Amino acid sequence: MAQRPWRRTGLKHPPLLALGVLLALALLALTHLPPPPSGDHGRARSLRMAPAPISPSPPPWPRQDTATTLCGDKPSSRGTRRRHGDSRRLRELGTRSPSPCVERPCWRGGPQHGDRLRFGGTAPPWLSDDDIQKMKLLAQGQVVSKTRVPAHGQVLRVRLHAEGDPQPPSPGGDCRDGRCGLIKRPGDLYEVVAFHLDRVLGLNRSLPAVARRFSSPILPYSYTNGATRPIIWWAPDVQHLEDTNNDQNSCAMGWLQYQEMLRTHGKAPVVVGTPCKSIQHGEWGRLALFDFLLQVHDRLDRYCCGFEPDPSEPCVEEMLHEKCRNPAELLLVHILVRSSAPSQLVFIDNAGQPQQPEAKLNFRLLQGIDSFPEAAVAVLRSGCLGRRLLESLYVDRELWDSQGGDEGLRPLLRTLERRGQVLLRYLQQHNLTARGTPR
Repeated sequence: MAQRPWRRTGLKHPPLLALGVLLALALLALTHLPPPPSGDHGRARSLRMAPAPISPSPPPWPRQDTATTLCGDKPSSRGTRRRHGDSRRLRELGTRSPSPCVERPCWRGGPQHGDRLRFGGTAPPWLSDDDIQKMKLLAQGQVVSKTRVPAHGQVLRVRLHAEGDPQPPSPGGDCRDGRCGLIKRPGDLYEVVAFHLDRVLGLNRSLPAVARRFSSPILPYSYTNGATRPIIWWAPDVQHLEDTNNDQNSCAMGWLQYQEMLRTHGKAPVVVGTPCKSIQHGEWGRLALFDFLLQVHDRLDRYCCGFEPDPSEPCVEEMLHEKCRNPAELLLVHILVRSSAPSQLVFIDNAGQPQQPEAKLNFRLLQGIDSFPEAAVAVLRSGCLGRRLLESLYVDRELWDSQGGDEGLRPLLRTLERRGQVLLRYLQQHNLTARGTPR
């Protein structure tokens, strides 16, 4: 049998030969293409792809030349401007536009190395200039004196001197100038989270707080052993009753009086001698919302009447829980105001119960409340609570570091978000309203 011509000459199969010629021509054409143009319009589209999944470990510290923001969040008017066509490019790549509440930080900035706070030239809008000033004092001020707080063995009040302060250090000061802080236990770090939660929700009733490690020789060793502790700004004008048995209040009020006041608000004139009559009605909605999210029982339910407490709870160890049988004996605690704003509550001791399971949430904290602050409810409904809290907590380098960054903080933020959704369902089920309240 005669062989076919392509076999006799040793050539490859004709289709394979044609394919090889085409590939060679294509490579030759590519080598003669002009270089890509410079500028924004010549950049590769891959630079605009959606954020990659979150890595299991915290990312490296950000660069120091740009501001901190969050992926997917609306950029600040003071920051980088988004170019037209970015959304179209994402669609062309088959990628969704980022959600406005993606909780992954974009590591874009921070202060110089060694600073305990980082704002990157901008701060979250819910932190006021006064907040920032006080946070810097707490985080970086030199400890110049200490004082024990009566009935609080593990709490120290310290006087602070900030670098560049025109006033010289004055160890003998009485804290009336607002240059003192309260150092609390390492287990109270949740108070720093509570401060940021207060600001993110627009409540603005808690006192500035930061996390800090201390090294001052003035302090006892237990305060300088490397543990991270919260330090809370000491408000010099918080009013306390002169009664030594009830000095943690600005006004004395029992549970039954409190419920009656909530029921008759606007329906009857305020009776002379009514306790806490200077406090605006909307303040109780702020307090109830805040305490429910954090599960703070010490103010409205220090007897743990709204849930079944564990034997280790202070309300059980101090035999307070037994008083739940007689509501007339139940008192409110830490109902405080400042002389500079007697119509507004001030929230202190906000550590709460981060581990409280949903099955044991204390709904008694919400009892009698007919409306909640509109701005706070709007944040809960937006789905942005966790994302904004993450951005806010990032400012506090010591807290962020000690808790393992975003990965370490996420379980806590998810807990707060779930409690927020529970609260929204409660409002819907009880047909409660959200009303605007003064700042």
